[in-house]
Amino acid sequence: MSGDMSVGEALVHLLEAHGVEVVFGIPGVHTAELYRGLAVSKIRHVTPRHEQGAGFMADGYARVTGRPGVCFVITGPGLTNTVTAMAQARADSVPMLVVSGVNARSSLGKGRGFLHELPDQNGLIASFAKASFTLTDARELAATLARCLGLAVSGRPGPVHLEIPTDVMVERMATVDTIAFEVERPPPDAASLQSAASLIKGARAPVILSGGGAVAADRPLRLFAERADAPVVLTVNGRGLMADHALRVPASPSLAPVRDLIASSDLVVAVGTEFGPTDYDMYADGGFPKLRQLVRIDISEAQINAGPPPDAAIVADSAAALTALSKMLPEAGGRDGADRAAATRRAAMAGLDAGIAGQVALLHRLQRVVPQARFVGDSTQLVYAGNLYFDALRPGQWFNSATGYGSLGYVPPGAIGAAIADPSAPVVAIVGDGGLQFSLAELGVAAEEGLDVVFLVWNNHGYREIESFMLDAAITPVGVKPAPPEMSWIAKAYGLGFRRAEDEAQLIDSVAACARKGGAHLVEYAL
Repeated sequence: MSGDMSVGEALVHLLEAHGVEVVFGIPGVHTAELYRGLAVSKIRHVTPRHEQGAGFMADGYARVTGRPGVCFVITGPGLTNTVTAMAQARADSVPMLVVSGVNARSSLGKGRGFLHELPDQNGLIASFAKASFTLTDARELAATLARCLGLAVSGRPGPVHLEIPTDVMVERMATVDTIAFEVERPPPDAASLQSAASLIKGARAPVILSGGGAVAADRPLRLFAERADAPVVLTVNGRGLMADHALRVPASPSLAPVRDLIASSDLVVAVGTEFGPTDYDMYADGGFPKLRQLVRIDISEAQINAGPPPDAAIVADSAAALTALSKMLPEAGGRDGADRAAATRRAAMAGLDAGIAGQVALLHRLQRVVPQARFVGDSTQLVYAGNLYFDALRPGQWFNSATGYGSLGYVPPGAIGAAIADPSAPVVAIVGDGGLQFSLAELGVAAEEGLDVVFLVWNNHGYREIESFMLDAAITPVGVKPAPPEMSWIAKAYGLGFRRAEDEAQLIDSVAACARKGGAHLVEYAL
């Protein structure tokens, strides 16, 4: 790429050369040069109403595409507004690149009260992101950007931050050549494969635990599970793997019947899962069983070392490791994997209390009328129920912010990012009336961008899940009844279609009708 341009313009051109198609951002005086570049770029710019929305949109976009979601935010408050979304992405291994401004190089660390100044902006973000870089030399732009993009998707994916001082942002550049970024995915080690294969061959009743780290490895996982004849328990971020397969168990390992399956197994093979408590000990009862033998497959050695000690460990991409292992295993038989999986599915459903079982049934009824839809959720009752049991039809059909970091406000923006990433699939965005008010203004983006999103508002008039927790703990509920707005007025104000459902039949009909019609709609389910 040649021609006189600013560093900000050059960065946009480099992003386009790297295949970036969408940027989520809000401009400011510190980042105006980026927008000079966007004005002549093919990159689509989406303007959220708050920088947290930009981060969550980038998260939803990345979960669907597998590519880094990219944000442009201003120095200081713009970046700190993005922190919650970046932290959610870090917890859920979602690749993200956040590009921000920062004050001029000569002012950094001086505390002189410049506009948007933080004491140590880079240090703040580096404390939880995968990395934070400061571009102090314009000549390093191409190399630094390539490093950021590569790091976001290498190993365990996550958010990476690049800040550009205001004096560097406006520097002129004559020539910038694109530098390809490297994706670090170590191949499986032969000795580790052999050790794992020996354990699997010797097991009589193995079980597989599969998480979000295997979401791109559906075919290899199916072949491996069939060779091992092992039930596959799916965490929240693994839902949709093994869809419609007799070995699938789309139920939380926090449920007693699933734990019984794991406890009765003489070998656990954990694939792309961190053993996080929000999946494995949701009720904080400490009841997850002790594992007799454990094989772990994970792209991150640090993650393997952080969990229960394995008897064999393979540090590699899930697809590569599963493919290699399958070649080392004979056709399995006599382990009754399908029978054990079916029994666990039945027991898991039967063990749910009536309220949660009804909500799970409602989710599956919704899925049947909009099977092509993607279900994106915030932290709300219906989503919590689905996280306990939801039989997704394909990888990526079900995801939400209710595990890991567990932020509120993920919907609407996360759903908007998902809809932009894949316009062929409508999005059913599930959000409570309390959570909706964290990001209410982002509804306007869905209408403005012409997206096919049905916002299903689970209106229980407050933070019902927190209220229930307080009551169970003999705490008089305080602060859990924020009054919801009149949803029909909100929909009208932002240009969305609106329907109100008084019962489940009306809700299902409303969601189906809105999805068929296309465009952005708000469907309120008044409980």
